Amino acid sequence: MPNRLRYRVFYTARQKVVTSVITLAVTVGATLYVVDTVNDPEDRSCAPGVARPQGSTECVGVNGTGHDFGVPALREVATAIARENATLGSGDHVTVAILLPITSTDTGMSGKVLHELQGAYAQQYRANHESNDQKPRIRLVLANTGKGNAHWRTTVDQLKTMTGAPDQLRAVSGVATSSTEIRDAVTELTKSGVAVVGTTITADDIANGPGRNRYPGLARVSPTNGDEARALAAFGKVDAAKAILVQDTRTGDHYTDTLKSAFAASLKGKAPYEPQLFTSPADMTEEGTTANTFRQITHLICDTTAETVFFAGRHTQLRQFINALGARGCKSRAFTVLTGDEGSYLGGDKKLDRAALRAKVTVRYASLAHPDAWKPVPGRPVPTTGGSTAAYDTFVTTLARAARAPSGPIGPIALADGQSIVAYDAMATAVHAIRQATPTGSTLPELRDVGAQWPQVKGSLRVEGASGWICLDNYGNPYNKAVPIVELALDGSQRFVQMAWPEGHPPNDNCLPPGKG
Repeated sequence: MPNRLRYRVFYTARQKVVTSVITLAVTVGATLYVVDTVNDPEDRSCAPGVARPQGSTECVGVNGTGHDFGVPALREVATAIARENATLGSGDHVTVAILLPITSTDTGMSGKVLHELQGAYAQQYRANHESNDQKPRIRLVLANTGKGNAHWRTTVDQLKTMTGAPDQLRAVSGVATSSTEIRDAVTELTKSGVAVVGTTITADDIANGPGRNRYPGLARVSPTNGDEARALAAFGKVDAAKAILVQDTRTGDHYTDTLKSAFAASLKGKAPYEPQLFTSPADMTEEGTTANTFRQITHLICDTTAETVFFAGRHTQLRQFINALGARGCKSRAFTVLTGDEGSYLGGDKKLDRAALRAKVTVRYASLAHPDAWKPVPGRPVPTTGGSTAAYDTFVTTLARAARAPSGPIGPIALADGQSIVAYDAMATAVHAIRQATPTGSTLPELRDVGAQWPQVKGSLRVEGASGWICLDNYGNPYNKAVPIVELALDGSQRFVQMAWPEGHPPNDNCLPPGKG
């Protein structure tokens, strides 16, 4: 039988000591773990210059070493850019950043990002290999602002630290959406002296003008919404008495706000009907419930004598409206829908009901560029001014060369939406300004001198863009830029119809903007 006294006095005491030692060890270990965790937080890096912000799974930041930001479709073009960057020597180049929502999950935006990067890279390749060895050479980096540009500030703050050695950032291009976030990003960059060249920003209020210089150093290569509306009106010769406006009531989206203002101005005092209203979701790439609203609006349009519908809204809602119009009750009547450059997304939108296009619905939009715009065909000669077949052919040749090994491949190339063409032209404009601002005998320009070049990009100093001549006024806005009118064909392809001009005719030979006085 065990000795109960011995167990209670000796063994129990020993057990208590052992237990105390174990408890102390566990406590110290836990404390060290906590301290170690605080001192060594989770590694949120993705690649050089890129990390996941707290509370986000997106990789945000700036990179030119081949990182694809977790988007497999961008792997080839990101790698091609990295290869080109690796050929640059120390001190012989400057950096241009392409600022885009690279990790957007919206299908239309994802395609746009790929195409813009391809176009920008093609111009980088041309600048470094096919410009008679001009200096400085160009390093290209990808700058991701995240889905919906939600992390624009993180990325812009990073870009602002890159204006000195070794990066020598001298311009930012891309800047492709007319949103509040992009407006704020442009404000911050230009305030810091960084030149900005917008590709597809078309909002009239993200621009400089007489008496307003909110964005010193900003240039754009695309016409404003106001210019697009004027070009559409000049092309379509719309009878305002047989037209109606369908517009988004949501404010704060500069593309939609300025487009509906431009359309309303063209119909002012002439349209017999008040606008038909809808309200898009806060995230305009989401479906929301607007399809229900459009079903009702099409009933009301059938109650009118309208033949033309001006649509002021983003591409998701545009697609919903077209689908609803195709299912309208008055199918015996034909309708033409006219809209801005968001129509370029429709060609790749798998949710578009192609049957709507066979139900006497014609969809035409003001494109920013189109691969057939400068190709002569019988009965449709190329304009003698405002652009040229030679400039477009140079783009096609350069893109093909850049896409081949050892530089490429750069992924599947699609030109119908015009995004690659415009990005190529924006990059060409940035390179033009960088080299014009570089003093003789110097290797690189002063930061603020690049954006100071925009008033001189005109006349014989214009940029011979693949989308048309880029002649900037004193405020960095394109003057009388060519506007291809594109129609969505029955098979969903995007068919070039005719060139239109904000002034109603092509520019003259010298392409000098007239005085405003």
